Amino acid sequence: MNLSFVKKVVTAGSVCLLLSGMSSAYADAAADVTRFQGYFLNKFKDKKVDGKPITLQDFADGVYAIDETSRETWNEIEEMPPYEIHIDEGKAMWEKPFANGKSYASCFADGPAIANKYPHWDKEKSMVITLPLALNNCLKANGEKPLKYKKGSINNILAYIAFESRGQKIDVKVPSDDPKAVAAYNKGKQFWLARRGQLNMSCAACHAQNSGLKVRGDLLSPALGQVTHFPVYRAKWGTVGTLHRRFSGCNKQVRAKPFKAQGEEYRNLEYFLTTMSNGLKLNGPSSRK
Repeated sequence: MNLSFVKKVVTAGSVCLLLSGMSSAYADAAADVTRFQGYFLNKFKDKKVDGKPITLQDFADGVYAIDETSRETWNEIEEMPPYEIHIDEGKAMWEKPFANGKSYASCFADGPAIANKYPHWDKEKSMVITLPLALNNCLKANGEKPLKYKKGSINNILAYIAFESRGQKIDVKVPSDDPKAVAAYNKGKQFWLARRGQLNMSCAACHAQNSGLKVRGDLLSPALGQVTHFPVYRAKWGTVGTLHRRFSGCNKQVRAKPFKAQGEEYRNLEYFLTTMSNGLKLNGPSSRK
């Protein structure tokens, strides 16, 4: 890992320096991941998790990896997690036959522990396929009504799949021989870097450059590991919500018009952001403030 580069980034205090060295070609995506992960490992190198120096895997716990007080409260909540009922309801959805007698298992032969397979690039469709999109494609192929993408029962089946997939490592691949896949990856990167909204803020400004700082009473979480734990139960929502619902909320918070859940913009963003967390273990569903 090129820590000398990372140290320059931290000294300068600008995430733009971090990503300015990232080539637009996917051949250097491994270098993107190294710089991205190295940035956060160096930025929070003095943090302790359960008395031990912070590790890459600790970032799967989001903001609770960098704030000991919040982590203690979170651990207490996780002893009786508010999302358990959603896991049970999701299991029932997985096992319930469709009207034609088939089920989700007819679309996903490997069973419900499939979260590590998404998002992925579909060469035939020339698009990023996320897990919610794949679930709805299954429903439509079997004559069933698709689920809403941000709220409602889609979170139940996502919670069940996430629970069954715990411990799987993220390993997103972008085929370097497919220019369209490379373009999708780069669009996701550009989205993460772009400033938008009346507050003129980017994903990178909040969750890289200013990660670990407080906005009012909330601590800004590191971008590294943000995708590992969805869907999440948020006290603010009073229920479980999807990653794209959170993307929409972030856009609204900077007073920007959110994009459509599971539209190309958010799918490409998920593609890039998940790639940056390659090597981390999935630990969803989870709870967040």
